[in-house]
Amino acid sequence: MADIDGIKNAKQFAEDVAFANTGNFHVKGANNLDWGMKDRLSRIFNPITGKTVMLAFDHGYFMGATAGLERLDLLIPRLAEHADCLMGTRGAIRTSVPANYNKSIALRVSSGSSILQDDLSRESMVVSIEEAIKMNASAIAVQTFIGAEGQKETIEELNRAVNLGSRYSIPTLGVVAVGKDMERTSRYFTLATRMLAEFGVQIVKTYYCDDFEKVAAACPVPLVVAGGKKIPEQDALTLAYKSIQGGAAGVDMGRNIFQSEKPEEMIQAVNKVVHHGFTDKEAYEFFLDLANEKISN
Repeated sequence: MADIDGIKNAKQFAEDVAFANTGNFHVKGANNLDWGMKDRLSRIFNPITGKTVMLAFDHGYFMGATAGLERLDLLIPRLAEHADCLMGTRGAIRTSVPANYNKSIALRVSSGSSILQDDLSRESMVVSIEEAIKMNASAIAVQTFIGAEGQKETIEELNRAVNLGSRYSIPTLGVVAVGKDMERTSRYFTLATRMLAEFGVQIVKTYYCDDFEKVAAACPVPLVVAGGKKIPEQDALTLAYKSIQGGAAGVDMGRNIFQSEKPEEMIQAVNKVVHHGFTDKEAYEFFLDLANEKISN
């Protein structure tokens, strides 16, 4: 039986070697999937660049009307054009996202306590797979706590989502939620992302860390990096740039876009980093130019 004392630090990541089982498909680890899975993944990941810009606005299910998300009906129309995928709850999407936007949807299907309870580690799958089908979701998103008290329960819920998603060719996006006592190190994220991939998810959402190249190389499905808490725009663009350079297949930003004083300009700058090869410096200059142009007009 394996034990934690017997774990050796992995070393052979071959970060400079491309993923082997790609075939002619543009999404990592998806070569052997069926047509329906590939079709949905192609709506999330741009077939030309193989990458994605996700716009996350699913914060309200545990934070309520947080800053920047007071009026979803006014926010989403301003930003959706520049996103490949919209990540939200069924209530937010149905009420505030026009159906004719024709954007891929990562539907948040897990939920638990509110932020008032200060324990978000016991989420379960609360949205049925039939709801995801009715909403034409391109992926279902489930939060999984690794290194927290609710780890076992959320892993079971994640596997339930994977089983149901596989039945109907809907990819599962496994969201790595960091336990309170866990350090955000490459060792932790290599463990967490690999666990989720081996449970069968087709996409993993995680955080950036030092030695991210090792995390990305060790995970056989695409990694999408979360933006996390609001930081200055220049720093957020550096985060996006380092993530892509480190092997991420995209970013899923929320607060660093909708809490920016210039959210439309910010998501366009992020798009330039992910899909057009801009450096963080070039993207920040682009952001400033857009903002100044808008002021002058």
